[in-house]
Amino acid sequence: MHKIGFIGLGLMGKPMAINLIKAGYSVIVYNRSKPAIDELISMGASSAKSPKDLAQQVNVIISILPDAPDTKKVLFGKNGVIEGINPNSIFVDMSTISPIQTKLIGNKLLEKHVLMLDAPVSGGDIGAKAGTLAIMVGGKKEDFKKCLPIFSAMGKTIIHVGNSGSGQLTKLCNQVVIAGTLSGVCEALVLGSKSGVNIEKILEVISSGAASSWQLSNLAPKIIDRDFEPGFKVSHLMKDLKYALETGEELNIAMPTTSLVNQLYNSVLAEKMGEKGIQSLIVSLEKLSKFTVKK
Repeated sequence: MHKIGFIGLGLMGKPMAINLIKAGYSVIVYNRSKPAIDELISMGASSAKSPKDLAQQVNVIISILPDAPDTKKVLFGKNGVIEGINPNSIFVDMSTISPIQTKLIGNKLLEKHVLMLDAPVSGGDIGAKAGTLAIMVGGKKEDFKKCLPIFSAMGKTIIHVGNSGSGQLTKLCNQVVIAGTLSGVCEALVLGSKSGVNIEKILEVISSGAASSWQLSNLAPKIIDRDFEPGFKVSHLMKDLKYALETGEELNIAMPTTSLVNQLYNSVLAEKMGEKGIQSLIVSLEKLSKFTVKK
């Protein structure tokens, strides 16, 4: 397993592929955008002409793409992975998609004697670059064990959580917590800033106590600096929340906080900030409060 195919060199995929190269793996990449391919080639990767071409050269393929239609296209579209993949290969989907879609894709691959793991990640671009991602893996345990050294090159916390689709369901739980926590962070920033107390001192204090969180430590400073560049995009989180709410509805679970945050993000989209970072949630609360957070 020293030769890996990697599909999707976006905000997360590119640094993850780079970490595989640094770990000594021979990496073959495929991506729609050529600049990312050129950068990886300069670091020692090789490129494939198509997903089919890539699949013919490896026995492990990793993809990290925006949504299920993108994953299906590279797998089952013209010159897709399925046309060239070798039997008993492992396809690892590190995208975040619906657990239902994951199972459907896995069953279709199994018809071609291809194994699948769903292994979405958490940690944003910071974790992707540092190789400290949390990786939650669904699928057969023996397949997980085979790929564990590969995961270890990209992440720090790597856990097999159950059968196919379990990784995706765990990721949806992760996104629900992020959305709710970030909403609280944004409300606190508006409350503290509008009250006149020094917002940086508020952050210093509450970051060291029970209110501490990744969102508070990493995104609150960006909000204060009006830095809305993405570590994880609004559009991607909203896609994840949609899947979480759909799953909650199927299970008859009340998810009022997630529903509210999802609606607040709709107003962020109205500001044409869908490609900005998820910290842009503050914009919605600032509009409602008629106040902009300041240092």
